[in-house]
Amino acid sequence: MANSAISLDAIEEVLLCATPDAWVEAALDNLDVLLVDHANCEKKAASTALSLIYRYTEHYIVLSKLSKLAREELRHFEQVIQIMKARGVPYIHVSACDYAGELRKLIRHSEPYRLVDTLIASALIEARSCERFAKLSSYLDDELQVFYNSLLKSEARHFQDYLKLAKKFSEEDITERVELFASRERQLIETPCEEFRFHSGPVHSRCVVGA
Repeated sequence: MANSAISLDAIEEVLLCATPDAWVEAALDNLDVLLVDHANCEKKAASTALSLIYRYTEHYIVLSKLSKLAREELRHFEQVIQIMKARGVPYIHVSACDYAGELRKLIRHSEPYRLVDTLIASALIEARSCERFAKLSSYLDDELQVFYNSLLKSEARHFQDYLKLAKKFSEEDITERVELFASRERQLIETPCEEFRFHSGPVHSRCVVGA
C-alpha cells in the first residue's frame, strides 16, 4: 500500500488536474460502457507497446521493458472481458474518444524526438488511467473495487517505465515536453464530452452500449 501511495504521489505531480466528479458520476451511471471501453484501452495499450517494439528494434531496453508491459496489458484485457462475460455485458463496438489521438498530435516527426514524445504521451495516458482507477474504486461494488485496486501498482509502474525511457532517449531535459503534454491532457480531461468513455472529459448524459 505504501508503494502504491508513493506511485500515486508521483502521478499527481505530473497530472495537472484530478478527474472531475462529473466524470465519476457518469462512470457509475454507465458501468457497461466503462467496462467495454476499459477493455478497448487495455488492447490499445498493448498495441502501442508492441508497435514501439517493432519500430525500435535497435534499443534492447525498449524491447525488454515494453514486451513485459504488453503482456501485462493483455492480461488486464483478459481480466476485463472475463468480468464482462460473468456480468452479461456484451462486447459491442463503442467509438473511441479523442483523448489519445489529441495527445499524439503533439508528437514530433523526426527522431529521436518522435520516440521521446511517444513515450511521454504514453506515460500521461498510463498516469491518467491509474488516477481514474484510484478515484473510482471506492465507489464500485466489491468485485470491481478489488480489481481496480489490483491494477494500480502495474499501471503506475507503466507510467514510470515510459517516463524513464523518455528521459533515457532524450538529448535534452524533458520537463518542458512533459509540461506541454500535461497541459493538453488537462484540457482534454476538463472539457465536457457528449459521450462517456474511460478517458473522456465530464459527461452529464447516460450512454448506451453500442450507441
